[in-house]
Amino acid sequence: MATNAKTRKAARYAVPVAVAGVAAATVAMVPAFANSGGPDLQKVTAQQLIEKIAASDVQQLSGSAKISTDLGLPKLASGLLGGGGVSGGSANPEDKIAQLANGSHTVRVAADGPDRQKLTFVDGKDEYSLIHNGADVWGYDSKANEVWHEKNPEAAAGKGEKKTADRLGGASPQQLAQDVLKAAGPTTDVSVGETAQVAGRDAYQLVLKPKQSGTTVGSVKIAVDAKNGVPLRVQLLAAEGGKPIVDAGFTKVDFAKPSADTFAFTAPKGAKVTEGAAEAGKDGHGKEFKGLDSFPGLDALTGGMGGKGGETKVLGEGWATIARIDTGAGKSLKELENDKDAPKEAKQFLDSLGGKVNGTFGEGRVFKTRLVNALITDDGKVYVGAVTKDALVRAADANK
Repeated sequence: MATNAKTRKAARYAVPVAVAGVAAATVAMVPAFANSGGPDLQKVTAQQLIEKIAASDVQQLSGSAKISTDLGLPKLASGLLGGGGVSGGSANPEDKIAQLANGSHTVRVAADGPDRQKLTFVDGKDEYSLIHNGADVWGYDSKANEVWHEKNPEAAAGKGEKKTADRLGGASPQQLAQDVLKAAGPTTDVSVGETAQVAGRDAYQLVLKPKQSGTTVGSVKIAVDAKNGVPLRVQLLAAEGGKPIVDAGFTKVDFAKPSADTFAFTAPKGAKVTEGAAEAGKDGHGKEFKGLDSFPGLDALTGGMGGKGGETKVLGEGWATIARIDTGAGKSLKELENDKDAPKEAKQFLDSLGGKVNGTFGEGRVFKTRLVNALITDDGKVYVGAVTKDALVRAADANK
């Protein structure tokens, strides 16, 4: 990839985008926790279950879901991502995404086809709602009494559905399942697990397991409604064991058509209203990660201090994919560590990283979570992926 403004920006945001962005995308799977005991259902093959998901035409539903995320983030990063809260501050939805990468959240969900969806995150007595109604997308933070609004004419014409679905966190369970299965490919073993009951409904469980070694992902389990094929729950399990990295699913669900006033929104009296720009962020590295650009210390570590940026190279495939970003950093980690005049935030970020690692590539530090790990080398390269620390070191040795 040629060096340009886009790759420089990608390099600059590499670590937080990988950690928060990937986690948020996973959290966005919206769907729930199984009751004890699995129902006795007719046997199906994995292919039949995949076809059942693909054939599902359910577009109307409402209910409640719970999303729990345990990424094992370093303390500094965890605090920056909101410590589990989703209320307070800007009502812009892009400012809320990173906050969903930590802790547990209760969500109310409603959908009526591709033109109307609503997600409400409940944080105690405070709420954050994201509403898509035709050409309008609204974000409302009750604690801050702030409203964000974007007018998208393409959505009204049926052309902006994917963008809106992405903004609503991939709220369509059908789309989620299709995306997961499409991404699975030949590097994944797909099977049918034990049956379950989710939100009082009988469900099959589709299990996806990586065939490759070195990935942090143990398996992905998708609970699928036995009657209508709608995914009801998604669990992302770590290869190292322990509780799920992500456990997200319905606790209550109804497939009746929600009332029209569910999606109606009027800014409350006295609320601060901010108009969004429909075209912002279309290069894929802008508005989506707004709020991460000030991640303390990252700028200094990955080239913001005079770095010219560089190219991104994809290494490997499937679950073991690693991105190598040549940041063109202006200072090495060792120089930054010993620089008395370096920004305090940079030192704090450096301290939040894991221990030092070395190999034939040289020396570096590892930013570690239970899902995504990043190796920042002393010469300004970043290796990042849902892989283990050892896999990152091997990749750095082989591609220095």
